[in-house]
Amino acid sequence: MNKPLRRIAIFCGLLVLALLIRDNWLQYAQANTLQSDKNNRRVSIERYAQPRGDIIVNGKSVTGYAETSGSDFKYKRTYKDGPMWAPVTGYASQAYGATQLESIEDGILTGNDDRLFFRRTLDMLTGKKQAGGNVVTTLNSAAQKAAFDGLGDKKGAVAAIDPQTGAILALASTPSYDPSSFAGNGTKDEKAWNSLQKKNNESDPTLNRALRQTYPPGSTFKVVTAAAALEHGKYSQPDEKTDSPLPWTMPGTTTPLPNEGHIPCKNATMREALRWSCNTVFGKIGSDLGNEKMLETAEKFGFNKEQFVPVRANASRFDDDMNKSQTALSSIGQFDTAATPLQMAMVASAVANDGKLMQPYMVQQLQGPNVDTIEKTDPKELSRPLSAENAQKLQSMMETVVQTGTGQTAKIPGVTVGGKTGTAQHGINNEGNPYAWFLSYAKTGSGSPVAVAVVVEDSKANRGDISGGGLAAPIAKDVMQAVLHGKQ
Repeated sequence: MNKPLRRIAIFCGLLVLALLIRDNWLQYAQANTLQSDKNNRRVSIERYAQPRGDIIVNGKSVTGYAETSGSDFKYKRTYKDGPMWAPVTGYASQAYGATQLESIEDGILTGNDDRLFFRRTLDMLTGKKQAGGNVVTTLNSAAQKAAFDGLGDKKGAVAAIDPQTGAILALASTPSYDPSSFAGNGTKDEKAWNSLQKKNNESDPTLNRALRQTYPPGSTFKVVTAAAALEHGKYSQPDEKTDSPLPWTMPGTTTPLPNEGHIPCKNATMREALRWSCNTVFGKIGSDLGNEKMLETAEKFGFNKEQFVPVRANASRFDDDMNKSQTALSSIGQFDTAATPLQMAMVASAVANDGKLMQPYMVQQLQGPNVDTIEKTDPKELSRPLSAENAQKLQSMMETVVQTGTGQTAKIPGVTVGGKTGTAQHGINNEGNPYAWFLSYAKTGSGSPVAVAVVVEDSKANRGDISGGGLAAPIAKDVMQAVLHGKQ
């Protein structure tokens, strides 16, 4: 071969080599980047070329699908009782993406998860169309309906947990929205989407208030303070008199901490203080214990840490650098203390479960298209906020609240119920209507099957009519009854 031909051959060989390198780079190194590129419409077309798998509650799907027209996306997601289930499912939209379970478990629902590789390969060989798998939740449909109906047209949220396993039984948030209304990518979907955005809708219906909104917990936080008092040896018995003068001036200030009304709080026992919701008693307990000990107990209950259920829940807050008067206010659920409804349900569940806090979760198992189990969630202990002995003492105190105290509207005949009301002040100079809280659990001979936290933001109610016992406790009662009826 003469020299010019040899040079041309070498040059052509280098071009082929470069092409091969580039081809392999695109297929392997950049495959994931190209596949997830928002401008790669072929991926989106493939994504909606078959129906998504379902999200299951009590053996029935709360999702479905419909064929679309006038679009190269063949199928879109539909929802059954969409507003009720939206805080659980999230949404899957051709135009606006996906959130919550629809997003986190997208691989299973679309059939693209790596764990379904064998199934996809088999389907390809047999000519069968790819199908999505299912997400089986821990939710209880009756409890969810009781929570959603109970909130009604009020703004608020409910979280219910099985204390023995950590399984989430209800997760309601109002006002809500219908994910079906913008599941496609047409003009109607765009209009529905825009109407739900906070800038156009101050009620912010797409906000998951059960997981993503933190509220001042008010007097419901006194359950945490009571646990800290028992665990750190400040007081050893529910009926032991406390060192609680009346009035009590917060350390470093000239400001007495007030109680709500003329209630018997002077040197009250912890049982009576919880029954009457004495600020002076629990504020002084928190101040005497100090920031460090209060923080330790709060964090054992889950404060200051995000929870993943698997949807992310915002971290509830208890500050780590406060003086004694700030600690006093925080110990009665004021100052900077803030909690999600899920967090306060975790507090109630730990007390109900004899001091053992289980990791909350709402996915029971993931299924392949042939309903084979791909992954199953096993209950897992998260922490031990208090000993079994002290938990049982706190249970007796919370049960007194329901029997003869501020939580009597949560009584269920023939069932032991423990609870704590809360009326949380907020706004500049506390001029806003307070939030009504109630946390509770129901207990039977075989243990406690449900713990509930309810918060209601009712800006329409008269300020004097707002209380945890009046607005929130009846909702908690209905949720507990729904779970108990399912156990019978």
